[in-house]
Amino acid sequence: MNKVIPICIFLIVTILLVGQSFLKQKSITSPLPDFLTFSKNNQVTTLELWAPSLVRAENNNDEVEKPEISAKSALVYDLTINKILFEKNPIEKLSMASLTKIMTAIITLENYKPDDRLKVRKEDLVGENSMGLSKGEVLTLSDLLYGLILPSGNDAAEVLASNYPGGRLEFIKAMNNKAKTLGVFNTNFTNPTGLEGDGLQYTTVYDLLVITKYAMRFELFRKVVSTVSYTISWSKNHKEFNLINETNLLTSYPGVKGVKTGYTEEARLCLVTYLEYEEHKIIGIILGSERRREEMKELLDYSLNLQNITPPQHE
Repeated sequence: MNKVIPICIFLIVTILLVGQSFLKQKSITSPLPDFLTFSKNNQVTTLELWAPSLVRAENNNDEVEKPEISAKSALVYDLTINKILFEKNPIEKLSMASLTKIMTAIITLENYKPDDRLKVRKEDLVGENSMGLSKGEVLTLSDLLYGLILPSGNDAAEVLASNYPGGRLEFIKAMNNKAKTLGVFNTNFTNPTGLEGDGLQYTTVYDLLVITKYAMRFELFRKVVSTVSYTISWSKNHKEFNLINETNLLTSYPGVKGVKTGYTEEARLCLVTYLEYEEHKIIGIILGSERRREEMKELLDYSLNLQNITPPQHE
């Protein structure tokens, strides 16, 4: 018995040494591409990739006519039946304006905690839309998300990015890495706000569908985008904020639960809308429109009529 133990130890040590020598000589190749390998992409949090079906829903209503819209690109997708209800140039790369902030929210939600407190820096106070932050104020992550989405605060987006480990550039890198992990490759981010101006920040309505569906998995995101108004009470760390949601149809089209508007001269009017109606969950996306509110209502009505569902009365 006493002789057996030393022999076993000798065999174990020999196996470990041989294995170590083998690993030094041989490199083991992962079956996954780099963008899905955590060691190469730290934004890999799930391998549950989702690709929309390319099947189009049948027209079950002979009386419904396909809308003519000004938008350069559009897509309406029914998550319940996994079918396309409407599409126009679904893979055309276009500017997205503040729809960028959907990805900004995703990176925030996956890398911060809701009660994390972030400090506002002078360089975070960019122009255009703002929640009204001032240098030196400290707000919780949750409050900054409301500022990011409701008034589409560019200052909130920059605070979230600048406080990220490694800083703003690492945050933008994380945005692009996350897009790859979701399986979308026709999207590129150069900033966390959507203030493009350089033509290098773009997406497609197809990619935005995947990104939006992923964002809706977060309870806090769903809560924020469906909120009409939100007050952040005064504290010793910041002033009071009264935020109003810019998102279009929340109060005028029954069943709409958010998501986000966007506008720049380059991108024109953009919109992502999420609808829950008659047990159907629908995401509608418009890029480059001249009348996004009206066109989204037309598209939602059309998509419901297409399935013999009477649309709700709306303004």
